[in-house]
Amino acid sequence: MKGAAAYASVHAGSGDDLVKLHLALVKRIAYHLISRLPSSVQVDDLIQAGLIGLMEAASHYDATQGASFETYAGIRVRGAMLDEIRRYDWAPRSVHRKARAVADAMRTIEQTQGRDAEDAEVARQLGVDLDEYHQILQDASACRLFSIDSEEGEAIGDMLSDDRPGPEAAMEEQDFKNEMSEALLGLPERERMVLALYYDEELNLREVGAVMGVSESRVCQIHSQALLRLKARMSDRQERGVGTVKHKSSTGD
Repeated sequence: MKGAAAYASVHAGSGDDLVKLHLALVKRIAYHLISRLPSSVQVDDLIQAGLIGLMEAASHYDATQGASFETYAGIRVRGAMLDEIRRYDWAPRSVHRKARAVADAMRTIEQTQGRDAEDAEVARQLGVDLDEYHQILQDASACRLFSIDSEEGEAIGDMLSDDRPGPEAAMEEQDFKNEMSEALLGLPERERMVLALYYDEELNLREVGAVMGVSESRVCQIHSQALLRLKARMSDRQERGVGTVKHKSSTGD
Protein backbone atom coordinates (compact mmCIF):
# COMPACT_ATOMS: atom_id res chain seq x y z
CA MET A 1 0.00 0.00 0.00
CA LYS A 2 1.49 3.33 -1.05
CA GLY A 3 0.94 7.06 -1.06
CA ALA A 4 -2.34 8.56 0.06
CA ALA A 5 -3.96 5.17 0.65
CA ALA A 6 -1.19 4.12 3.05
CA TYR A 7 -1.44 7.38 4.94
CA ALA A 8 -5.22 7.13 5.23
CA SER A 9 -4.92 3.57 6.57
CA VAL A 10 -2.38 4.53 9.24
CA HIS A 11 -4.13 7.72 10.29
CA ALA A 12 -7.77 6.71 9.89
CA GLY A 13 -8.41 7.13 13.61
CA SER A 14 -6.26 10.20 14.18
CA GLY A 15 -9.13 12.68 13.99
CA ASP A 16 -7.07 14.96 11.80
CA ASP A 17 -10.00 16.06 9.63
CA LEU A 18 -8.03 18.68 7.70
CA VAL A 19 -5.53 16.12 6.52
CA LYS A 20 -8.07 13.45 5.67
CA LEU A 21 -10.27 15.90 3.79
CA HIS A 22 -7.37 17.08 1.61
CA LEU A 23 -5.66 13.83 0.64
CA ALA A 24 -7.04 14.24 -2.86
CA LEU A 25 -5.29 17.62 -3.10
CA VAL A 26 -1.93 15.88 -2.63
CA LYS A 27 -2.62 13.41 -5.43
CA ARG A 28 -3.89 16.13 -7.75
CA ILE A 29 -0.74 18.22 -7.30
CA ALA A 30 1.51 15.17 -7.63
CA TYR A 31 -0.02 14.07 -10.93
CA HIS A 32 0.06 17.62 -12.24
CA LEU A 33 3.79 17.87 -11.48
CA ILE A 34 4.72 14.40 -12.69
CA SER A 35 3.61 15.23 -16.22
CA ARG A 36 6.36 17.86 -16.32
CA LEU A 37 9.16 15.71 -14.91
CA PRO A 38 11.53 13.06 -16.28
CA SER A 39 10.52 9.41 -16.02
CA SER A 40 13.07 8.84 -13.25
CA VAL A 41 10.79 10.68 -10.83
CA GLN A 42 8.11 8.43 -9.30
CA VAL A 43 4.68 9.79 -8.49
CA ASP A 44 4.57 7.82 -5.22
CA ASP A 45 7.66 9.69 -4.04
CA LEU A 46 5.95 12.99 -4.75
CA ILE A 47 2.81 11.87 -2.93
CA GLN A 48 4.79 10.81 0.14
CA ALA A 49 6.59 14.16 0.21
CA GLY A 50 3.30 15.96 -0.33
CA LEU A 51 1.69 14.15 2.59
CA ILE A 52 4.42 15.44 4.87
CA GLY A 53 3.75 18.94 3.55
CA LEU A 54 0.01 18.45 4.16
CA MET A 55 0.58 17.36 7.76
CA GLU A 56 2.84 20.35 8.37
CA ALA A 57 0.22 22.63 6.83
CA ALA A 58 -2.45 21.20 9.12
CA SER A 59 -0.31 21.75 12.20
CA HIS A 60 0.64 25.34 11.31
CA TYR A 61 -2.54 26.64 9.67
CA ASP A 62 -4.01 29.80 11.17
CA ALA A 63 -7.49 30.58 9.87
CA THR A 64 -7.24 34.17 11.12
CA GLN A 65 -4.66 34.95 8.43
CA GLY A 66 -7.36 34.98 5.77
CA ALA A 67 -6.19 32.27 3.34
CA SER A 68 -8.31 29.14 3.00
CA PHE A 69 -6.73 25.91 4.18
CA GLU A 70 -6.77 24.50 0.64
CA THR A 71 -4.80 27.49 -0.68
CA TYR A 72 -2.35 27.37 2.22
CA ALA A 73 -1.95 23.59 2.06
CA GLY A 74 -1.55 23.63 -1.73
CA ILE A 75 1.49 25.89 -1.42
CA ARG A 76 3.00 23.73 1.33
CA VAL A 77 2.32 20.47 -0.47
CA ARG A 78 3.79 21.70 -3.75
CA GLY A 79 6.81 23.10 -1.91
CA ALA A 80 7.44 19.77 -0.19
CA MET A 81 7.28 17.97 -3.53
CA LEU A 82 9.68 20.42 -5.15
CA ASP A 83 12.07 19.99 -2.22
CA GLU A 84 11.95 16.24 -2.84
CA ILE A 85 12.77 16.76 -6.52
CA ARG A 86 15.70 19.02 -5.65
CA ARG A 87 17.00 16.59 -3.06
CA TYR A 88 17.37 13.85 -5.64
CA ASP A 89 18.28 16.01 -8.61
CA TRP A 90 19.91 13.58 -11.06
CA ALA A 91 21.19 16.01 -13.64
CA PRO A 92 24.97 16.15 -14.06
CA ARG A 93 26.70 19.42 -13.21
CA SER A 94 27.46 19.96 -16.88
CA VAL A 95 23.74 20.37 -17.64
CA HIS A 96 23.36 23.13 -15.08
CA ARG A 97 26.61 24.76 -16.20
CA LYS A 98 25.46 24.83 -19.83
CA ALA A 99 22.04 26.21 -18.83
CA ARG A 100 23.74 29.05 -16.96
CA ALA A 101 25.93 29.68 -20.00
CA VAL A 102 22.82 29.98 -22.19
CA ALA A 103 21.27 32.52 -19.83
CA ASP A 104 24.53 34.49 -19.73
CA ALA A 105 24.82 34.43 -23.53
CA MET A 106 21.24 35.67 -23.93
CA ARG A 107 21.84 38.48 -21.49
CA THR A 108 25.04 39.56 -23.25
CA ILE A 109 23.35 39.62 -26.67
CA GLU A 110 20.24 41.42 -25.45
CA GLN A 111 22.26 44.04 -23.56
CA THR A 112 24.30 44.68 -26.70
CA GLN A 113 21.52 44.53 -29.31
CA GLY A 114 18.56 45.81 -27.27
CA ARG A 115 16.27 43.06 -28.62
CA ASP A 116 15.49 39.39 -28.16
CA ALA A 117 18.46 37.09 -28.64
CA GLU A 118 17.75 34.62 -31.45
CA ASP A 119 18.65 30.93 -31.44
CA ALA A 120 21.46 31.22 -33.97
CA GLU A 121 23.01 34.18 -32.12
CA VAL A 122 23.02 32.35 -28.79
CA ALA A 123 24.55 29.29 -30.44
CA ARG A 124 27.33 31.44 -31.94
CA GLN A 125 27.93 33.13 -28.60
CA LEU A 126 28.32 29.70 -27.01
CA GLY A 127 30.53 28.44 -29.83
CA VAL A 128 28.23 25.55 -30.76
CA ASP A 129 26.06 24.73 -33.77
CA LEU A 130 22.29 25.12 -33.72
CA ASP A 131 21.58 21.42 -33.18
CA GLU A 132 23.86 21.32 -30.14
CA TYR A 133 22.24 24.47 -28.75
CA HIS A 134 18.79 22.89 -29.09
CA GLN A 135 20.08 19.78 -27.33
CA ILE A 136 21.32 21.93 -24.45
CA LEU A 137 17.81 23.38 -24.16
CA GLN A 138 16.31 19.89 -24.26
CA ASP A 139 18.61 18.63 -21.52
CA ALA A 140 18.04 21.70 -19.37
CA SER A 141 14.27 21.42 -19.66
CA ALA A 142 14.27 17.74 -18.75
CA CYS A 143 16.60 17.99 -15.77
CA ARG A 144 14.39 20.07 -13.50
CA LEU A 145 11.73 22.73 -13.14
CA PHE A 146 13.57 26.01 -13.55
CA SER A 147 13.25 28.99 -11.27
CA ILE A 148 14.12 32.54 -12.23
CA ASP A 149 16.48 33.62 -9.50
CA SER A 150 18.22 30.41 -8.48
CA GLU A 151 19.28 27.05 -9.84
CA GLU A 152 16.73 25.28 -7.67
CA GLY A 153 13.56 24.73 -9.62
CA GLU A 154 9.92 25.59 -9.32
CA ALA A 155 7.13 26.46 -11.65
CA ILE A 156 6.27 30.03 -12.54
CA GLY A 157 3.00 29.70 -10.68
CA ASP A 158 4.92 28.87 -7.50
CA MET A 159 7.22 31.84 -7.93
CA LEU A 160 4.19 34.11 -8.19
CA SER A 161 2.43 32.68 -5.13
CA ASP A 162 2.24 34.98 -2.13
CA ASP A 163 3.53 33.15 0.91
CA ARG A 164 5.49 35.84 2.78
CA PRO A 165 4.15 37.40 5.98
CA GLY A 166 4.32 41.09 6.89
CA PRO A 167 3.71 44.31 4.97
CA GLU A 168 7.33 44.88 3.91
CA ALA A 169 7.68 41.36 2.54
CA ALA A 170 4.31 41.71 0.84
CA MET A 171 5.50 44.87 -0.92
CA GLU A 172 8.66 43.09 -2.06
CA GLU A 173 6.55 40.20 -3.32
CA GLN A 174 4.30 42.55 -5.26
CA ASP A 175 7.32 44.29 -6.79
CA PHE A 176 8.64 40.91 -7.88
CA LYS A 177 5.29 39.97 -9.41
CA ASN A 178 5.18 43.26 -11.31
CA GLU A 179 8.71 42.74 -12.61
CA MET A 180 7.91 39.16 -13.56
CA SER A 181 4.75 40.20 -15.39
CA GLU A 182 6.69 42.83 -17.34
CA ALA A 183 9.40 40.33 -18.21
CA LEU A 184 6.81 37.78 -19.36
CA LEU A 185 5.13 40.34 -21.60
CA GLY A 186 8.51 41.13 -23.15
CA LEU A 187 9.13 37.56 -24.33
CA PRO A 188 8.88 36.64 -28.01
CA GLU A 189 5.32 35.73 -28.96
CA ARG A 190 6.10 32.04 -29.47
CA GLU A 191 7.64 31.71 -26.03
CA ARG A 192 4.75 33.59 -24.39
CA MET A 193 2.31 31.21 -26.05
CA VAL A 194 4.13 28.11 -24.80
CA LEU A 195 4.22 29.41 -21.23
CA ALA A 196 0.56 30.45 -21.36
CA LEU A 197 -0.60 27.08 -22.66
CA TYR A 198 1.66 25.16 -20.28
CA TYR A 199 1.12 27.08 -17.04
CA ASP A 200 -2.19 28.92 -17.46
CA GLU A 201 -4.09 26.32 -19.51
CA GLU A 202 -2.17 23.44 -17.88
CA LEU A 203 -1.66 21.55 -21.13
CA ASN A 204 1.17 19.02 -21.27
CA LEU A 205 4.00 19.36 -23.78
CA ARG A 206 2.39 17.07 -26.33
CA GLU A 207 -0.86 19.04 -26.18
CA VAL A 208 0.98 22.35 -26.50
CA GLY A 209 2.76 20.98 -29.57
CA ALA A 210 -0.55 19.98 -31.12
CA VAL A 211 -1.95 23.48 -30.63
CA MET A 212 1.16 25.14 -32.06
CA GLY A 213 1.78 22.66 -34.85
CA VAL A 214 5.28 21.65 -33.69
CA SER A 215 6.79 18.55 -32.13
CA GLU A 216 6.80 17.86 -28.40
CA SER A 217 10.60 18.11 -28.35
CA ARG A 218 10.44 21.54 -30.01
CA VAL A 219 7.95 22.72 -27.39
CA CYS A 220 10.34 21.48 -24.72
CA GLN A 221 13.15 23.55 -26.28
CA ILE A 222 11.01 26.70 -26.57
CA HIS A 223 9.83 26.28 -22.97
CA SER A 224 13.39 25.92 -21.71
CA GLN A 225 14.56 28.89 -23.79
CA ALA A 226 11.73 31.07 -22.44
CA LEU A 227 12.60 30.32 -18.83
CA LEU A 228 16.31 30.89 -19.42
CA ARG A 229 15.51 34.19 -21.14
CA LEU A 230 13.39 35.21 -18.13
CA LYS A 231 16.20 34.16 -15.82
CA ALA A 232 18.68 36.31 -17.74
CA ARG A 233 16.40 39.35 -17.75
CA MET A 234 15.42 39.09 -14.10
CA SER A 235 19.06 38.62 -13.09
CA ASP A 236 19.99 41.64 -15.19
CA ARG A 237 17.35 43.75 -13.46
CA GLN A 238 18.45 42.64 -9.99
CA GLU A 239 22.06 43.52 -10.77
CA ARG A 240 21.16 46.97 -12.12
CA GLY A 241 18.46 47.69 -9.56
CA VAL A 242 16.37 49.56 -12.13
CA GLY A 243 13.38 48.92 -14.39
CA THR A 244 13.42 46.01 -16.79
CA VAL A 245 14.89 46.76 -20.21
CA LYS A 246 12.25 46.90 -22.93
CA HIS A 247 13.17 44.38 -25.61
CA LYS A 248 11.77 44.49 -29.10
CA SER A 249 10.38 41.00 -29.66
CA SER A 250 11.64 39.19 -32.70
CA THR A 251 9.29 37.07 -34.77
CA GLY A 252 11.76 34.28 -35.41
CA ASP A 253 11.46 30.81 -33.91
